[in-house]
Amino acid sequence: MRRSRLRHLGLAGLLVLGSLTAVGSLPASAAEAPTHSPSSSDSSSEQPASAGLLDAMQKDFGLTRAEAEDRLAAERDATGIEPAARRAAGKTFGGSWFDADAGRLTVAVTSDAAPSTLRAVRATGAQVRTVQHSARQLDAAKGRVDRLDAPAGVSSWRVDQAANKVVVDVVAAERADNDVQNFLKQAREAAPVTVRTVPSAPQTFAAGTVGGDPYYTGNVRCSIGFSVHGGFVTAGHCGRAGAGVSGWDRSYIGTFQGSSFPDNDYAWVSVGSGWWTVPVVLGWGTVSDQLVRGSNVAPVGASICRSGSTTHWHCGTVLAHNETVNYSDGSVVHQLTKTSVCAEGGDSGGSFISGDQAQGVTSGGWGNCSSGGETWFQPVNEILNRYGLTLHTA
Repeated sequence: MRRSRLRHLGLAGLLVLGSLTAVGSLPASAAEAPTHSPSSSDSSSEQPASAGLLDAMQKDFGLTRAEAEDRLAAERDATGIEPAARRAAGKTFGGSWFDADAGRLTVAVTSDAAPSTLRAVRATGAQVRTVQHSARQLDAAKGRVDRLDAPAGVSSWRVDQAANKVVVDVVAAERADNDVQNFLKQAREAAPVTVRTVPSAPQTFAAGTVGGDPYYTGNVRCSIGFSVHGGFVTAGHCGRAGAGVSGWDRSYIGTFQGSSFPDNDYAWVSVGSGWWTVPVVLGWGTVSDQLVRGSNVAPVGASICRSGSTTHWHCGTVLAHNETVNYSDGSVVHQLTKTSVCAEGGDSGGSFISGDQAQGVTSGGWGNCSSGGETWFQPVNEILNRYGLTLHTA
């Protein structure tokens, strides 16, 4: 990497963690497989939050500094106990989410859970809520909805664990459309469904060639997601396998080694030609550059931040896991995570991070960073497992 680039980034070697979402280029196919898959042992939950991250939490969530510190600590605790709470609930597990008001993980269990099961879940530190449907039943119900043919007016659907239902989002102006109504009728026959309206249809955040801190494939600009050993991960709609990639200065970086879109939205790019990788996500001057220490999954309700070459650094909360999204161009993508974080064209492929834990790469959404919106990301652990990659961690 060139010296001018190092000054621009403020950190030597920030090649590949280009930080967060940019726009679309497409991935390639895996060339080298690292030696192990991601695990919780890669995390370091005791690391103190940076001053920049605390400032961003205060700004985006309206918290005091002490409240931001307390929330981040509570989210780390919730993320840490969730696997044990899930195991304790066993077949009665109905989902889990972070309750920001209580500062605790909530675990749903079905009404037939034995008293000993309730005690075991509470012993992990989680609070318990009784629900009608198990997570397995809801996932199966959503799977039946996945098999339906969704019209353009249906933007997405997911399991809402707190509501204990499958939530279908419909574009407000299209709700009365006959095809939308027919889809909703079939969905209600297949699953316990509730309907929500959204102001516009989601789309992927691609953009033409512009300046910033991107990477390019042809005339398409995207942002780097997370460094892995040998390269970086990004969105699948950003480029096809075999496509060449150039950096912010148009010098050659490497090649898409694996790419999948639609159905999935992930890819990875191998790196060479003097570029290298480091476990960092850019803060764009809003916060300090963030070290990546693992990839533990943040629960629904937890805070999460996104960095991208167009809109830089923004934060919000995790709204849902495993959502199916019907993009406005007709591309359907499964198993995405929904957030309240905004994004715009040019942000595709970039990083979503919660604390110091990598979460995923930006796929698409609706709205903008002036009026607000919602954005989905492809979970990073799925990408690592799919291509046998190892996350580069600090």
